[in-house]
Amino acid sequence: MDVIIWLIIAAILIVSEIVSLGLTTIWFAGGAIVAAVLAHFGAHWIVQILVFAIVSFVLLVLTRPIAQKHLMKDMEKTNIDGLIGITGLVTETIDNTKAEGVVVLDGKEWTARSVSGEIIEKDSKVKVDSISGVKLMVTKSE
Repeated sequence: MDVIIWLIIAAILIVSEIVSLGLTTIWFAGGAIVAAVLAHFGAHWIVQILVFAIVSFVLLVLTRPIAQKHLMKDMEKTNIDGLIGITGLVTETIDNTKAEGVVVLDGKEWTARSVSGEIIEKDSKVKVDSISGVKLMVTKSE
């Protein structure tokens, strides 16, 4: 009976992965299949659960980054992802304590904050490090 339960769990996880394409549940499906094999050979249910957890975790940690690299290589960055690393011009002094700051990138104005918390004066050049919500997180560029 344990074998059937593990196979049902694996099937649910595989279907969930097919629907979501998030590269998350497939690793747990692998753990469920290994647990089903152990159940077939009569392993205790505690051993089955432990092996399920360990195999799932190892698959997730070791193979997910490789799979993402190969499966997502043709994905294009969205417009917002393309802003990271670009240099812009400060048009309104960036002061995190006053929640002020505007940067122009490619002719478009963006609200900006300093990554380090330093005040960055108007007309300074900055580099976009990341994006937090709708704000650019920038560092002063030389």
